[in-house]
Parts: sequence; structure tokens; C-alpha cells
Amino acid sequence: MTHPFTGKFCVLTLLLSCSASVFAAFNSREYHTKAVACPAIDRVLNQSVNITIDYVDVNPSAKTTILMVHGWPSLWSSWGKQIEHFKGDYRLIAIDVRGFGGSSHPSDIQSSSTLADITGDLTCVLEHAGVASAVCMGHDWGSVTCYEAARRRPDVFSAVIGVTVPYVPFAQPYQPIEAVAAVIPTLSYQVYFADNTSKAIAELNTDIRRTLRGTLRSFASPPPAAFLRSQDNFMAAWDGVVIPPIPFFTLEEEDCFVERFSRQCFDHTLMFYTNGNRYGTWKSAHDQGNFTIPQPVLSILPLEDPVADWVATAKAFNVSAYMPQLTTKTMKGAHWPHMEFPDVFNAIVDEWLAGLEAKGTRRGVSDEL
Repeated sequence: MTHPFTGKFCVLTLLLSCSASVFAAFNSREYHTKAVACPAIDRVLNQSVNITIDYVDVNPSAKTTILMVHGWPSLWSSWGKQIEHFKGDYRLIAIDVRGFGGSSHPSDIQSSSTLADITGDLTCVLEHAGVASAVCMGHDWGSVTCYEAARRRPDVFSAVIGVTVPYVPFAQPYQPIEAVAAVIPTLSYQVYFADNTSKAIAELNTDIRRTLRGTLRSFASPPPAAFLRSQDNFMAAWDGVVIPPIPFFTLEEEDCFVERFSRQCFDHTLMFYTNGNRYGTWKSAHDQGNFTIPQPVLSILPLEDPVADWVATAKAFNVSAYMPQLTTKTMKGAHWPHMEFPDVFNAIVDEWLAGLEAKGTRRGVSDEL
């Protein structure tokens, strides 16, 4: 799918963006990306297609593998501070989710990327890497993806680390996004993404750097109060404001992030929000009728996220009833705690993984094909 002005602004962004620097805190250029062709379905064309998933594979000789799944709008390199911290002890596989950066997507974004489809991408990557079982660590929509992947494929995903967004089981009746936004007004932007997808993509692509800067904010450098609350636009709350750089990146990191994101711009990144994919995900999971995740789960919830009160959300959905081995930790920070306060975040994960090892509950995480 193409959108007005998309190509022109993508090229402009690429020309203005990336300058490598040895002084960058995390230099993504030092990491070689691999690519694997994975089967997918284009439900508009009603045919099977192949898409390419890009990933980095760090420390492949380590016994335990952690699969890192980013959210929106992000890339594999958003895990940079975790890669630097954990790479000595774990095998780390960090992907560009389909439609982001170097990973392609079916031509249809409305109904061809349910969480079941994306789970297939994760298992495809692991098979290509020769990994039989892994801990799935996801942030934002990556967290939602890891929970669903663990629910669907407990034979592959031995444990889950869900960051920011808690598990929301699909046991309840389907809720259109309009109904959800009526309860949580800061999710109003998702109505815009769902009901006016092409318009939203064109807006987001107008200035890639500005869109990313406006979205990736911290508690200390927050967005305007009106941000996320409109059903008609995404960036208007920032009108007339010079948006500061992304607070948890160096300028060099931001340059490289913008460059890689601009490979496809936002053209295929809104698949999480479309009505067809939301309903398809719900129906597939709901029809299966099993909403329990028996594996060990670490849920890390930030306390100052402007998007939602995730602690209250987890309580409202009684998530502990569906996850008998759930550990919940809260920490300071807004929507991106692993980037905003990486030392705190990494320490929480370190302690939890050590506890699993001590209990002998990391079943299968060191298995390789």
C-alpha cells in the first residue's frame, strides 16, 4: 500500500538522518542482521506469501536464549541497553517485527497480521537460528505478542518477560476499540489508527523523526497532556512545539534509529491497531478457549505511563488467575522503562532469571535444534 508523499519524505529522512559515531552509547551498526523468509498469508489476495524477517543474533554459543520483541513504534535496536547488559550470559535474538525496519509485510495491513500470524514469525526466526526453546521478552505490543506466543506455543516459549503492557486474556467478549477508548481516553489515538489507517500513515510519515520524537518520551520529558487523546489525528498536540530529541538516545543513536525506521516508514506498522487484525486475533484465541499461560512470567509495569495505568489494568483483568507462575514488578518510568531506566530494569530481569535457574524452572530454554 502506498500513501501520498510517503516516498518523498522517506527519501528526505534517509538523506538527513544517520551519521555513524564510535561515541554512541549503543552502536547498532556493530551488529550484523540476518534475514529469514517466513510464510505469511495475504487475506485480501487470499494467497500464501513469503515475508522477510530481519534479526540480530548475539552470543549464539550461550545456553539460554532470550527472544526480544519490540512494540510500536520501534525496532530491534530499542533493546540496545539490554543487549549490552545481557550479551555475556545469554543468547539474544532481537527482531524487527514484520513491517518495521528491515522486515517486510504482506501488502494487506488490515487483516493479514493477527497475533497468531506474528507468533508464526517468531517461531520461524527461532527455527532459522536453530533454537528449540526461548524466553520471550517483549515491550508494548511486543509484550502482547509474547503473551500470545507463550499461550499458543508453550512447547517453544518456556517463559515470558512482559514489559509495560500486562496480559489481557481474550476470554471476554470482543470489544471494538471505540468502546475501549471510551473507558481509557488516552487510547483514543487507536480509534484514529483503526478507522482512518491510510490517513494516519500519511500523517505519521510526514516527518519520521518528529513522529518518533513525539512518541518516544520519558517521565522527565513528557508529551503534552492532549497527546494520544484525539480520534482525528496523532501529532496535533505537538503543533507549534519544537520537540526535543528522544531523551534516552544519544543523537547518534537517534540518527540510526530514524534511518532504519525510514526503510519502510510507517507504511505497514499500524497492523496492531486495525479492526480486522484485532478481531482476527480475538476470534482465533477466543475460539481456542484456553487462556492460561502456565509458564513462568515476569510482568514489569511502569508507574508513570501516560498511556494507561497498567497496574490497575492488570487487576481489572485478574491476570494472576490466568498465570499461576506470575511475578509482577513495578518500577519508575513512563512507557519505555527499559530504555528510560535500564539499570533498574536490567536488575529486575537479572534477579528473576537467577531465581528461575535456582528453582530449575527454565524448562527447555537451553535446548537447541
